Amino acid sequence: MTIVNEMTFQLQTDGKRCLYEQIYEHIRREIREGKLLAGEKLPSTRFLAEYLQVARSTVDYAYGQLLSEGYIEARPCKGYFVCPIEELLVLEETVVLPERTSGEEEFGERNFAVDFSPYDIDMSGFPFGVWKKITRNILTCANSDLFARGEAQGDDELRRTIARYLHSSRGVNCRPEQVIVGAGNDYLLLLLEKILGQHVRIAMENPTYTRSYRMFRSFAYRIETVDMDEFGMRADKLEQANVRVAYVMPSHQFPTGTVMPIGRRMELLKWADGAPDRYLIEDDYDSEFRFRGKPIPALQASDRHGRVIYMGTFSKAIAPAIRIGFMVLPDALLERYRREYAFYSCTVSRIDQSILNEFIRDGYFERHLNKMRKIYQGKHELLLECLQSMRESFRISGENAGLHLLLTSKRKILERELVRKAAENGVRVYGLSESMVEESPESTTVLLGFGGLSGEEIQRGAELLKKAWQL
Repeated sequence: MTIVNEMTFQLQTDGKRCLYEQIYEHIRREIREGKLLAGEKLPSTRFLAEYLQVARSTVDYAYGQLLSEGYIEARPCKGYFVCPIEELLVLEETVVLPERTSGEEEFGERNFAVDFSPYDIDMSGFPFGVWKKITRNILTCANSDLFARGEAQGDDELRRTIARYLHSSRGVNCRPEQVIVGAGNDYLLLLLEKILGQHVRIAMENPTYTRSYRMFRSFAYRIETVDMDEFGMRADKLEQANVRVAYVMPSHQFPTGTVMPIGRRMELLKWADGAPDRYLIEDDYDSEFRFRGKPIPALQASDRHGRVIYMGTFSKAIAPAIRIGFMVLPDALLERYRREYAFYSCTVSRIDQSILNEFIRDGYFERHLNKMRKIYQGKHELLLECLQSMRESFRISGENAGLHLLLTSKRKILERELVRKAAENGVRVYGLSESMVEESPESTTVLLGFGGLSGEEIQRGAELLKKAWQL
C-alpha cells in the first residue's frame, strides 16, 4: 500500500493490467470523485515512480494521458496540477487508452539482461577530454559577441564548416547560405512545414521512421504510404500516389536497412523533376556507419535541379545530447524561407555552435568517427558471427550499414512470439511492426541493435536468443 499526497492505491503486479493504466485510472477517478481538488499539485513523476517502485517512464505515460484528456495541466518549472472541471458527470465506463508499442506495453517494467535496442549508441569512445578542452578554451576566450543573438540560420562559421564536411564526406553540393542549423530534426521539420506550406500530400515508406511520421501527421499532412521493394521506395508507385513531397532514407532506410542503388535514386529525382514544386526530403541520419563497400554519396549529390531537401544530425555520430541538426534547402525554398520565415531564431546556443564548429574544423570529429567505425564494425562482425548458427531458421538482412540487423523467421514464426519468448529469457528485441504506419500482414521480423552493447553482452544475448527460440 502506498500513500502519496493523500492518494492511496495498490498496484496489481500480476501482469494482467498495465502499471501505467492503473496509475492513470486511479488519479482520474480521484479527480472525477472530487477527492483531488482543482489546483491541487500532484507528486512529481520522479517522486511517484520512487514511491511506487516503477520506471519513471510509466508515470510519465500515465500523466501524459491525463494531460491530453484535460484532467491535469503542466506548469513550467512547477509541476502538474489538477485542472478545474465543473459539473463533471461520473459515468461508469471502460476507458480505452491509446495503444503502446509491444515493447512498451508488455516489457516496459522488466529489467533485461540484454537489450538489443536499435537506438542506442556506444558512449565509451566519446572524447570527453577534447570536448572539455574546447569548451574551456571557448569560454575563456569568449567576448560579449558570443552571448549576443546570433544569425537565424546558425552562425556563419559553423555553416561553412558543415558545408565543407558534407561535401567531402557525402558529396553534398551546397553553399553555407543554404544550411540551416537547429536543435534536432524535430525543430527543423517544424520549420520545413512552414516553408512547404500546410496540407501537403507527402509519401512515406512503410515501415518507416515513426517519429518523422508522427511529426508529419501533427502538421495535418496527408500521408500516403508507398510500396517498397529490395531497392527502396518505388518511383512508379510514387507517381500514382499523387503527392508533392516524398520522405526517403536512401543511404540506410530505417528500419529495413535497405541501401538504395543509384538507378532507383535517379528514378526518384526524375519523379521530382516531373512537376513544379515537387521535393524529396533526404534523411541521412546515420550515413557515417557503413561496413561493406565504399561510402555511397548522398542523393542530394546527384540533384541538378534543386529538388532535394537534405537533413542530418550529429546526435548519432557524436552523442544523443548534442541536439544539433542541419537542413540544406534548395534555392527556391531558401528564397521562400528568407522572405517569410527568417525571423525564427536559431534554437542552438552560440556556445554549443562554437564548440561543435571547432570539434569538426580541427579534425577531432573525423578522428572520432574513424574510431567509432572500428568499434561498431567489431560489434557488427561479432553479432553476425554469433548469429551464424541461426541462419537455418532466420534470414539476416540490413547488414551493410547502420547499427542494427534484421532477423526474419524462415519458419514463419510471428514477431510477437519471437519478442515474447526473448523477453521470457531476459532479452529485449524489437518488432518490425513498431515502425509500421499502416496495417500490413503480420510481421515475422525483429530488429537487433548492437550500438550500445558490449561484446560480452552481444555474445550473452545471442546465446539467450538461441535458448528462447530453441535453436
